[in-house]
Amino acid sequence: MVVRRVVRGETGPSGGPAMTDLLGEMTAWSATSTTVRAEDGSLVEIALADIVSGKPVPPRPSVRLRVSPDRAERLALAGWPAPDSEPLGDWVLRAAGGFSARANSALASGSPGVPFAEAVAAVCAFYDTHGLPAWVQVVVGTDEHRGFEEAGWMHARPGEADSCFQIASTAQVARALRPLVPADAPPAHLAATASDAWLANDSRALRSPGVARAVLEGPADVGFVTVGPTPDDVWAKGRVSAADDWAGFTDVWVDPAQRRRGLALVVVQELVRWAAERGAGTAYLQTRGDNPAALALYDRLGFVTHHEYRYLAP
Repeated sequence: MVVRRVVRGETGPSGGPAMTDLLGEMTAWSATSTTVRAEDGSLVEIALADIVSGKPVPPRPSVRLRVSPDRAERLALAGWPAPDSEPLGDWVLRAAGGFSARANSALASGSPGVPFAEAVAAVCAFYDTHGLPAWVQVVVGTDEHRGFEEAGWMHARPGEADSCFQIASTAQVARALRPLVPADAPPAHLAATASDAWLANDSRALRSPGVARAVLEGPADVGFVTVGPTPDDVWAKGRVSAADDWAGFTDVWVDPAQRRRGLALVVVQELVRWAAERGAGTAYLQTRGDNPAALALYDRLGFVTHHEYRYLAP
């Protein structure tokens, strides 16, 4: 809250007593005084007789939440690079031989630098050249989202819920994990490339392993985690990449035969450790809204939804 108080022994601009405001967390209240923890962490005791007024102040949004959806999506670009991409104004046209939606859709955020109808035509021409269906990724509720839907574009995957772009402090996630990770969990293994065993449960990757590796291993700094007795025993897995203090957690998966053992927590713990070693203070995830188990897990770890996005097609 903010507390306005009299400054004893000083005169204000109007000739009356001087006053000052203190913003902080009220930690104690007695018959004669209150104690406020200031933003710098110091404790300030204020006599009740000196208080002029006080009012609650809602907490300021996290610095991470104040990042725009456009900025967050551009930070995520570095973690999921497409082998073929080109700019269209602020938009980014991406192609990766059909491996994954993110790497094979146009990130339509900001201005394309040309009239909207011309931009739509350019998107279609790009994907026609690459032999791929024309898809765009849009942040829900933006002008780009409305523009494409007004042009007749619809959900690229009908029936699929919008995806949630979630963020959290890596330190917060690490603290939440400590009491949750089972003490008898199998070991986690880390590698700089995706092993054949790591790829083996992904049918998309098996269809085009070369393209999959180009996307998955493309970031400048990336790590692949497996959990199991040996690196080739993939009971659970995940992937992490870092750019500009942000670490992206992707491909968290647990073998159905090994579920309900806390292995996803072991994976995330290793992803957080990798990110912290590189100084990344923010972790982000991209989770479909119709995956309640994953959303519940990440909620327990402190992740909150920053924005939602969807894929559209003509």
